[in-house]
Amino acid sequence: MQTILLKNIANYLGQEVAVRGWIYNFRSSGSISFLQVRDGSGFVQAIVSKNEAPAEVWEACQKITIETSVEIVGTVTKHPKKEEYELQVKDMKIVQVAEEYPIGKKEHGPEFLLDERHLWLRSSKQWATMRVRNTVINATYEYFNQNGFIKIDTPILTPTACEGTTTLFEVPYFDLGKAYLAQSGQLYLEAAAMSFGRCFDFGPTFRAEKSKTRRHLTEFWMMDAEAAFVHHEENMKIQEELICYIVKKVLENNKKDLQILERDVSKLEKIKAPFVRMTYHDAIKKVQSLGSDIKDGDDLGADDETLLTQDSDVPIFVEKWPRQIKAFYMKRDPQNPEVVLGSDLIATEGHGEIIGGSEREDNYDLLLSRMKEEKMPLADFQWYLDLRKYGSVPHSGFGYGLERITGWMCGVHHVRETIPFPRMINRLKP
Repeated sequence: MQTILLKNIANYLGQEVAVRGWIYNFRSSGSISFLQVRDGSGFVQAIVSKNEAPAEVWEACQKITIETSVEIVGTVTKHPKKEEYELQVKDMKIVQVAEEYPIGKKEHGPEFLLDERHLWLRSSKQWATMRVRNTVINATYEYFNQNGFIKIDTPILTPTACEGTTTLFEVPYFDLGKAYLAQSGQLYLEAAAMSFGRCFDFGPTFRAEKSKTRRHLTEFWMMDAEAAFVHHEENMKIQEELICYIVKKVLENNKKDLQILERDVSKLEKIKAPFVRMTYHDAIKKVQSLGSDIKDGDDLGADDETLLTQDSDVPIFVEKWPRQIKAFYMKRDPQNPEVVLGSDLIATEGHGEIIGGSEREDNYDLLLSRMKEEKMPLADFQWYLDLRKYGSVPHSGFGYGLERITGWMCGVHHVRETIPFPRMINRLKP
């Protein structure tokens, strides 16, 4: 007899198998008990008949509570009406009878559920969301591995801010003064790109912005990519290909998860290249015509991004932003030095910006001038300037937020549900 994972149960029709897991729900109908079992890979209904199972198994059923852990032996059968499989129980051992479970069937508020996050993760929708997140991660690695990128691990502790902001977490660093938790690995990846050509990193990043929006966390996972000899247009094409690859893999690998999440997959099926491209100034005009009071020169807000994509089946690249509202390292457009060769990719269905990218300034003098203009501490960034002194080449890169993409794939409203243990300005536990 084989111990199996429930995701593979269809392969064992008519066979006697063992499964190990937890009872997430149960009911009794006279002499029959119906146990809803999960094992981390899938779900099954286990049926215990008082007249057919050993007496000690029926007695064990009477002790079961929500989240009781069990080991079950039974025969795999097919549901008479559904494309589902069941387990006709022959033996059962209780590993532990769970205490009264704090998360009931009634509606709970988000703060209560976040306080119980260590248990809330067991619920079907949270389980499904994390599985989609896992697919997004794996698809990202697959795409880059297939397209000549190498994984480079950039530091989490850094001596300076990537973009010159002050919204960073400070950490005392021995006798050297202050260090900061990284907000991006981009600058280090630019150095790596001059060695490896194409590279990416993937890890936790930290921002101390006091933001409470549904799109912000203080600790989140970010992927950054950099590529030598890549210009602005090709940079957007790589982003487009990556997103299409992620969507394809989610649709292939997470059908059941998307059903649990009640996700309208027709929306995801429409996400195909080419994406819409729109200049910043055209985007401003469009959202103004739709009722926004945004002014030329302002950054797009969440409501503006929603307005912008409300009639689009595919994400929209907003490109060529005013240089004053973008980072110092973005290359200016040779045709119009007042804008930069950068883009934000805005997701559909109100999920907002998911990628920010640009061609990087590869000219030493122009980059130095911009850094002086921003009053940046040049000594701290001399190593970054060095990259423009020793074989500088055109290069571009971008970064995406894992939680935002996962939320978009799942149709989840708030990114706090797309990371196992969210960290926000008002939450550090559990």
